Amino acid sequence: MLEAGFPVSSEGEKQNVRAIANEGLSLDVCGLARVLTKDLDACIDCNVDMIHTFVSTSDIQRIHTIKKSREEVLSMAVNAVDYIKDHGAKCMFSAMDATRTDLDYLIEVYKAVEGAGCDIINVPDTVGVMSPSSMYELIKNINGEVNIPIDVHCHNDFGIAVANSLMAAEAGASQIQVTVNGIGERAGNANLAEVVMCLHSIYGANTNIKTEYLLETAKMVESYSGIHMPANTPIVGDNAFAHESGIHTHGVLEKADTFEPGIMTPEMVGHKRRIVVGKHAGRHAVKKSLEEMGIETNEEQLDEILARIKDIANKGKRICDADLRAVASTVLGRNLGNETIVLKEFSVMTGNLTTPTAVVRARVGDEEAVASNYGVGPIDAALKAVELMIGGYTKVKVRDFSLEAITGGSDALAEVTISVQDEDGRVASAQSASTDIATASVDALITAINLLLDKKKLWNME
Repeated sequence: MLEAGFPVSSEGEKQNVRAIANEGLSLDVCGLARVLTKDLDACIDCNVDMIHTFVSTSDIQRIHTIKKSREEVLSMAVNAVDYIKDHGAKCMFSAMDATRTDLDYLIEVYKAVEGAGCDIINVPDTVGVMSPSSMYELIKNINGEVNIPIDVHCHNDFGIAVANSLMAAEAGASQIQVTVNGIGERAGNANLAEVVMCLHSIYGANTNIKTEYLLETAKMVESYSGIHMPANTPIVGDNAFAHESGIHTHGVLEKADTFEPGIMTPEMVGHKRRIVVGKHAGRHAVKKSLEEMGIETNEEQLDEILARIKDIANKGKRICDADLRAVASTVLGRNLGNETIVLKEFSVMTGNLTTPTAVVRARVGDEEAVASNYGVGPIDAALKAVELMIGGYTKVKVRDFSLEAITGGSDALAEVTISVQDEDGRVASAQSASTDIATASVDALITAINLLLDKKKLWNME
């Protein structure tokens, strides 16, 4: 269920609402409105396909917020549905705080709006207090009393919005309201990716969602919203298909299903399987990571590299591809890889009245290149300038960026960790430390890109 909240005032905004539906998408544009004529008129003026109207029905909300009797609420609900249908729009009615509403009264309200011509009823767990088994029983009871589709809207206050939504579907609900990355009031709402993949992979149900775009969509919303997803976010998190434990990596490298669901693969959601080298890593993980860099070792060398990596990781340092290459270079006694990009200089201009701008000069292959770009801050500008400069060699995007102060004071030493990804999904990571954050960022980025280009050369040779 896709739901959009308005009102929209200007003529231009009203035209934009209709333009959404004219992009060849299979969707209904839905306006959210209280059971008030001015709200309903705002949606009608926008010529939306559906109006989702709502009113509080629980005693606690009814008495303390809208201060109406049960009879008044019932009348307001029916009148709103009548008004919507008289104007030719589809109607969804929501009894707000339904899960804390007296069941007999709740069913009375739903049957009344059904009689008024409502197309869909929504059952919201507005404050997220239901258990999965209770949600199942509630929807089962309502489903036995009404003859129109049931839609659910679950909040995640106790972390079970997805579970409640799925139990509602088991009990007869035909629509589930979700949000990308679970964004919503307080702890959010049922997560799109989790609901969809549970339906597809566990229940064997069909939706109209193209699951291979779930990761891309999640990352886009993360970027626009500024709300970061933890690495262990199911399905779309960075670690969702990452393996570090020696037992796990050994099994996954033999057959992915050993330590992954099997019924859901990374490719199904637009993800990539990733082997992580850290203190829990085993020989198979380290060997696989070295092979991806084109580095071959014998058993004795591999043991030594593994021991050194574990020693570094046990001191609390995150192991990047650049660290692994450096350790391998030391153990093998030779310089590994080539620097396709060599930084010559860069400068950044910023200020409270200046658009942050960066200029980067480097040797790229056999030629010298210069690029400039601007960004929301000096680091963003510098990273974008580097990406622009190497555009002829490979298309890359910064996949992960983290900054940590490792000493105190205004002259603190900052450690930057960057992961970059190319157009084929290959990932490389690097770290750099400096008292200048922009310098550390550019150094880490160029190191990571050089590693990525080496991987790309090896891939092309194969």
